Amino acid sequence: MNTTETTTEPAMSARRIFMISGFGTALEFYDFTVYGLAAALIFPKLFFPDFDPLVGTIIAFAAFGSGFLARPLGGIVFGHFGDKYSRRTVLITTLTIMGTSTFLIGCLPSYQTLGVAAPILLVLLRLLQGFSAGGEWGGASLTGVENAPETRRGLFGSFTSMGIGLGSLIGSGVFALLTLLPEDVLFSYGWRVAFWLGGILVVVGLFARRNMPEEKPSADAAKGAPLIEALRNHPKQILLAIGIAYGYNTIAYIGSIFTVTYAEQRDYSPTVSMLLQVIGAAVFVISAPVMGALSDRYGRKRIIGWGTAIYAVVFFLFFPMVDAHIAWMVVLAYALVNIFMAAPQGCIPAFLSEQFPRETRMSAISATYQTGAALGGGTAATAAAALFAMMGGNPLGVGLYTAFAAIVLILCALGLRETYKVHTRDLGLAA
Repeated sequence: MNTTETTTEPAMSARRIFMISGFGTALEFYDFTVYGLAAALIFPKLFFPDFDPLVGTIIAFAAFGSGFLARPLGGIVFGHFGDKYSRRTVLITTLTIMGTSTFLIGCLPSYQTLGVAAPILLVLLRLLQGFSAGGEWGGASLTGVENAPETRRGLFGSFTSMGIGLGSLIGSGVFALLTLLPEDVLFSYGWRVAFWLGGILVVVGLFARRNMPEEKPSADAAKGAPLIEALRNHPKQILLAIGIAYGYNTIAYIGSIFTVTYAEQRDYSPTVSMLLQVIGAAVFVISAPVMGALSDRYGRKRIIGWGTAIYAVVFFLFFPMVDAHIAWMVVLAYALVNIFMAAPQGCIPAFLSEQFPRETRMSAISATYQTGAALGGGTAATAAAALFAMMGGNPLGVGLYTAFAAIVLILCALGLRETYKVHTRDLGLAA
């Protein structure tokens, strides 16, 4: 197998890479974000109206989590085609599927109009979102990492993390504006605007990706199944990467989705809750590239480990700070959560990519990250809401669940090779 790479200077400018990996991912995760926010605010009443509000929210979160079931399949399918044929084609396809399914969600009739078929169609479209997201993250991450200068892979890889935060920022901002509408307007057609807008905005991302260079796979890339080869040659890295993805996605989706429900349970209005999400997402967008750049200087494992540990502590403080209903304290709580949430996410694209050779890299990181995302992110908001309900509104169980996921993330990161000083041509080789 050819495991050499010679990239020393970026094949594309940083701005162009950001437009392809960062901005394209922002549009895709905008669609992902508005679904999650609608699951917290809108869908319990429109698609699951026969349940108690909190129970309806748990069921809506379960429907949200169903999309994660399709993400490993999307990661395997798109990762395979990205390694063997064309990463450019994969990135165009994932964005098209996400935009179409998101637009159609905005067209769905409610339970009152369509009956049980309405939530069934909602879940099916959610599965399509998950399938496309499964291929998006790996391809976008590698666009940054594989086109980065030797000493900037962490920073360039973090463009995808910035895109996730930017998508959350735009999605939260749109929902914040929509919650200003009269309640009858919001629940009749106002919420649909967010989904229609997501479908339309995808056209911008498609334009950027259609103009990216068409890379040629290496001579060895067409031999066998890349994922099978990665499992055979790098079993330890595969398992630990899944653990990292599980830990990160658990803390991230609790920190970005469950916190919407928590704020509402503590008598914050939907508009205020959304504005707090906007503030948090803005902090995340700024923090992610900072963390990626720090990992280029001080190491991936150090930033991931310390950042995640601090996050776990901060999350216990988050609840009393929000409960205080003091404006500056609440804003600080959301800012701190997102600063330290960005610590692992800013480093993970480069850190996981650097564990595998180019010939199997997209298959390996897509399958592992999306499997961990399904195990963690797919259950996080549902489990957190259930723990919160079981403990009578006491958030201690949610904090302990978050701490457990953080420990898993830290231990798995420590088990992998430190790679920030490894030359590109030696990535994926034995330490």
